[in-house]
Amino acid sequence: MTIPPLHEPESPRDLVGIGIGPCNLSLAALAHPLAELDAVFYEQRPAFDWHPGLLIEGATVQVPFLADLVTLADPTSPWSFLSYLRTRERLFPFYFAERFHIQRAEYDAYCRWVSQNLPGLRFRHQVDAVRWNSERDVFEVDFTQLDADGEAESLGRTYTRNIVLGVGTAPYVPDHLRPLVEASGVPVFHAADYLDHRAAVLAAEHVTVVGSGQSGAEVFLDLLRHRPAGREKLHWIGRTEAFAPMEYSKLGLEHFTPDYTRYFHALAEPVRERLIPAQWQLHKGIDAGTLAAVHDELYRRSLDGGWPDVVLTPGVQVRTGGRIATTKIELHLEHLQQGSRTRLTTDAVVLATGYHERPLDRMLAGLDPYLRRDSSERPRLEEEFRLVLDPSVTGSVYVQNAGLHTHGVGTPDLGLAAWRSATILNSLTGKEPYPLPARTAFTTFGLQQPQPRIPQVRQAKRLTPLVEDR
Repeated sequence: MTIPPLHEPESPRDLVGIGIGPCNLSLAALAHPLAELDAVFYEQRPAFDWHPGLLIEGATVQVPFLADLVTLADPTSPWSFLSYLRTRERLFPFYFAERFHIQRAEYDAYCRWVSQNLPGLRFRHQVDAVRWNSERDVFEVDFTQLDADGEAESLGRTYTRNIVLGVGTAPYVPDHLRPLVEASGVPVFHAADYLDHRAAVLAAEHVTVVGSGQSGAEVFLDLLRHRPAGREKLHWIGRTEAFAPMEYSKLGLEHFTPDYTRYFHALAEPVRERLIPAQWQLHKGIDAGTLAAVHDELYRRSLDGGWPDVVLTPGVQVRTGGRIATTKIELHLEHLQQGSRTRLTTDAVVLATGYHERPLDRMLAGLDPYLRRDSSERPRLEEEFRLVLDPSVTGSVYVQNAGLHTHGVGTPDLGLAAWRSATILNSLTGKEPYPLPARTAFTTFGLQQPQPRIPQVRQAKRLTPLVEDR
C-alpha cells in the first residue's frame, strides 16, 4: 500500500518539539504567547496521558501544585493549574480543601485540559528521523501520521531551525526478568500497567511487589487496603537497605532549584558520576505520608492481637525468576547484607522497578556525525539544555528530561519543568520573554560560584512571523 505524503510548508519553522509529555507541554504552553515563534509539537500517542497505570485513587503528586506547567516561570499564564480550576468552577472547593499537593489524577486531568485547548500540538504524529540539511541550514524532520488504529496514514517532512526533544522515560524491567514479563499467561508486569491488571492481581492468592520506591509503596498500600484482614498474603521487597523516606526537608529540597542545577552542571564529569547514585534518596525514596499510611494500615490490622499476613523485606535483590507449573511464579532472592539466598513462590508480581531515560540514539542517528559526547559516549549538554554539536550546525537541539548525567537530580522533577522551558525559550529567541531569578536557594553550593552564562544565540534574528494556526 502506498502511503500518501502530507504537504508541509517549505519555509522552516522556528521550533519543532518531539514528544508531548509534561516537559514539552510546559514548553508549548510558555511558547504560546510568543507570537513571533512558529512552533509545532509532534506526539505519536493519540492523546496526552500521564502514567495512566499509576493513577491510583488518593495517590498525590510529590511536588506542590505551584509546580504546574507554567507558574514558576509565569504566574499570569492562562495555562496554570489555577486557571484550569477556574474553568471548572472549582477554585473555591480547592481553596477550602487546603491541599498543597494535588492528586495524580487531577494533575493528569489538568495536563489533558491544556493539551486539548493549546494550539500547535499534533498527536498521532510519529517522528521517524531527524537530519541536518547543510545546504539550507535547517533540520529536516520526517514523520508519519497515524490513523485511529495506530497504522501509517500519511508521510510528512517539516523543516525547522530548532528542535526540542521531550521523549520522556520508559518503564524499566531488568533483563533477567524480561522473559517473565513477556511470557503469556503469567501475571508479571511493570507497575506502569498496574491499574490495567489490578483486578487480576487482587484475585491472585499471593502477590509480590518488587521495588522500594514511591510506586512500589503506592501499589503495596493499594493492595493492602483491598485484601482481607489476616489473609493479605503480600510480599514487598526492594534492593535499598530500608524502606526509606524521600528527602523532604526545606533545605534538602533546594537540590531541586536552578541554583543547584547550575552548580551540578559545572562540576567535573567524574564528580557528577559519583554524586548521582549517592543522591538516590533525593528522588527515589518514598513520601513520608505514604510510609505513614502503610504503617497505619498495618497497625489497624493488628488491633485484634494478630499480625497481618505480609512480609516487608528491604535489602533484597531478585536474581532471577521463572514459572512453576502453569500459574505459579518462583523468584530467586538474595539478601545483600546477609549474603543469604532463598526462593519465593507467588501468584502475581508487580515490578515497581522504575523508569529509565529513553535512549536518544535512534532519534538522533541522522545527527550522529555532529554530536559531541562525553567519556561514557552520552551526548553532552550545555547549561541551557542544548546538545553540543559541531560548529557547522547553526541550529540548536534542546533536550528535556534526559540530562541526569549533566544536570543532576532535578532533571525529571516537575518543579523545574517551567524554569527549564523558560530557559530554553530565552536561549532560543535570543531575548528574555521570561525573566528568571538570579538566585533561588538559601544554600550556597560550593566555595567558587560559577558566573552566570550569557547564552549563545545562534538563531535570534531568524525568527519568522507566524503564518499558521496559533
